[in-house]
Amino acid sequence: MFSGGPPIHLMWSNMYNPEKQKLKGQVEWRRIGALFLPYWKMQTAVFFLILLGSILGLAPAALTLSIIDKAIPSHNFTTLAIDVGLMVGASLLAGLAGVYQGYLNSKVGEGIIRDLHTALVSHLHKMPLEFFTATKTGEIMNRVSNDVESVDNVVTMTMVSIISNILTIITTVVAIFAIDWRLSLISLLVVPVMVLPLWPVGRKMYDARKKTRTKRDEMQAATQETLSVSGIVLVKSFVREGSERKRFYNLASQLMDLEINVAMIGRWFLMAITSMVTIGPAIIWLSGGWLAIYDGVTVGVLVSFVALLARLYTPVSALAGVQVQVVSALAVFERIFDYLDMKEERDPEGAIAIESVEGKVTFEGVTFRYPSGRAAVEDLSFVVEPGSMVAFVGPSGAGKTTITNLVPRLYEAQEGRILLDQYDTKTVTMASLREQIGIVTQETFLFHDTIKANLRYAREGAADQDVIEACKAANIHDVIMAMPEGYDTVVGERGHKLSGGERQRLAIARVLLKNPRVLILDEATSSLDTENEKLIQAALVPLMKGRTSLVVAHRLSTVINADRIFVVDQGRIVESGTHTELLEKGGLYTRLYMVH
Repeated sequence: MFSGGPPIHLMWSNMYNPEKQKLKGQVEWRRIGALFLPYWKMQTAVFFLILLGSILGLAPAALTLSIIDKAIPSHNFTTLAIDVGLMVGASLLAGLAGVYQGYLNSKVGEGIIRDLHTALVSHLHKMPLEFFTATKTGEIMNRVSNDVESVDNVVTMTMVSIISNILTIITTVVAIFAIDWRLSLISLLVVPVMVLPLWPVGRKMYDARKKTRTKRDEMQAATQETLSVSGIVLVKSFVREGSERKRFYNLASQLMDLEINVAMIGRWFLMAITSMVTIGPAIIWLSGGWLAIYDGVTVGVLVSFVALLARLYTPVSALAGVQVQVVSALAVFERIFDYLDMKEERDPEGAIAIESVEGKVTFEGVTFRYPSGRAAVEDLSFVVEPGSMVAFVGPSGAGKTTITNLVPRLYEAQEGRILLDQYDTKTVTMASLREQIGIVTQETFLFHDTIKANLRYAREGAADQDVIEACKAANIHDVIMAMPEGYDTVVGERGHKLSGGERQRLAIARVLLKNPRVLILDEATSSLDTENEKLIQAALVPLMKGRTSLVVAHRLSTVINADRIFVVDQGRIVESGTHTELLEKGGLYTRLYMVH
């Protein structure tokens, strides 16, 4: 019946310019409104159903007036029966409209939450590597999961509640003025008392909610760090369970105090509003009773009017509560939009997609600086011929890994050019560039999934035979077949059900399945024992065959046969040549070789 429309993140990109300056703490309402645009048909239906429910809700009071002032005094049972029947029918119809409205509202709300989740995760996937090295994983997870979930109630219930209460107030005001204008004016005198304090209370709630979300980031980060496999091993090996418990207790206590503060903000105000719901009808009974005694107002008018007051004051008090909820949610929306506004990796205008390359890599005066301004790579120039193997060696922190990360543009060089064949890597699409490059790092990452699924991450839909051939080439096929479930074995969190050597050989098989032209090996064997290192070295032979290979080496014995070795120190190449040539120079390479 209704279509979902275009993806919400595409609409945001058209409707909002991240470069536009905005006041700190200000969330643009049109951005929140953009969340609902793909669902405008369902929202329109919800609006009309709410309007129908509001109109039908007037029926009991109107029919009560008819029963008291007409049917009973005239002893007309037929009129009485019709009025009661209409009262029941209106109630049932309003109930059915409410059920369908609830269904549509849930569909809209859950669709928006899905869109928010998807837009946020998709955006984060496009963030540069620097973002992830500078941001705690727990903070990222808190924004993706908890922040989005915390606005669920606002988009599923609150917006509908606002519309419903406003329509109820409008229809009720029209109805009470139709009954008696004098009583209507008296009843409206109470409303300003319920509305005026909303702004200061909302401002305090906004500030308090921002503080609680920040504290939740800290808790999520602490949880993420200590409950990961690596984190828990560290905690246990240093016997830090007690101190971690104390740290988490302190964080939880600080969050508890902030949440109590949030809960208490406006409680006196809400108490006053609740009191007005009772005080208002009491005033009407007093003034209406005087009019009934001295000015001929009928009992039916008075009873129906008081019945309608609940439809006036209750929505007003509900709107006050909703306002507090919305202001709280604004602090969370601001955090979500802050992430969505971060500059992501983007292809330059007119970028071309490369389909095949020979694999020649050229650095021309390349400089890369960290945000702090410190140069990690400075004025670097070299050429790697297609199909050759070059190695980068040097002291820790010399910039070896940074150099290799610049090739697939995981980092962006501020100066100079990096060429793949004749293509400047900044003029081609990132996807096509990275399709040509395979990376095997020291710390292999595997998903908590089957071996087969982890391997097919390199090439979705790869045939079983291709997967098997890649594993055979990587010397891991026999190991997999010895497992009870073979290729359907689940590797566990980060692959910890497998040994380090097995994980590394799976990573090699995965890259073999990708079949790139350029290969980056970042200390792929440095953390392994001698036996596993030999197995990995054997697995690397078919992987490197015919490919341009850039190898970051910790153990110099693994790169003796490299076509060329670059010795890196403080972001510069200080020596280059073959293993024999470098030993003859007696420089830094010789010292490193003697140490290792």
